[in-house]
Amino acid sequence: MREYTATGEHFRVSTARALTPRNLYKIIGKRITDIVLALLIAPFALIVVGVVAVIMMASGEGSKLFFGHRRIGKNGKVFKCWKIRTMVLDAETRLREHLANNPEAAAEWARDHKLENDPRITGVGRFLRRTSLDELPQIWNVLKGDMSFVGPRPVVRLEMHKYGIHRPIYTSVKPGVTGLWQVSGRNDISYEERVQLDVDYVKSMTFMFDLGLMLKTVQVVVVPTGK
Repeated sequence: MREYTATGEHFRVSTARALTPRNLYKIIGKRITDIVLALLIAPFALIVVGVVAVIMMASGEGSKLFFGHRRIGKNGKVFKCWKIRTMVLDAETRLREHLANNPEAAAEWARDHKLENDPRITGVGRFLRRTSLDELPQIWNVLKGDMSFVGPRPVVRLEMHKYGIHRPIYTSVKPGVTGLWQVSGRNDISYEERVQLDVDYVKSMTFMFDLGLMLKTVQVVVVPTGK
């Protein structure tokens, strides 16, 4: 392999390697795509959120429409990930009581950080989750730059230890509104498989790969399977 001692020549070679289509997309193309898509989807999202707000108020669940939860983003930055509220207002208290009285549920929570039968979820909230409509407010997170449309699942700090040696891979990119996990079985796969899907995504990220995942997400929303 040829050695380059001239600073200028070495710089040109290094730049040529860095500016591959994949890296250009990661550096700037992905952000441009996010902004354009967010602006295109925003009017539709506002209409849907308005309809959901009316339904929640009519059902007595509309005193607080949005819920912001702290998640870990790129470079370990903590941000509020916004959703339409799908849980009762005293969700944390109800969760503690449920886990204290149900050892099997406590084990499930420790393993997956989710519950198959979650007593905190409201009637309207269950529908929103199955259709993923509760995640529409994350368009705001995308516009702010906290998230991307496609990326790893945004996780809470308590979950980060489960990524082990893969933690730097997770924090190297922005979390996504959708991603491999959302179109690959969601709660039907183990946590270890979720982590591997996030790692696989970061290693495979290209414009065409992101486009394919977004199209699959539309299919999942049209034929809802979420929990």
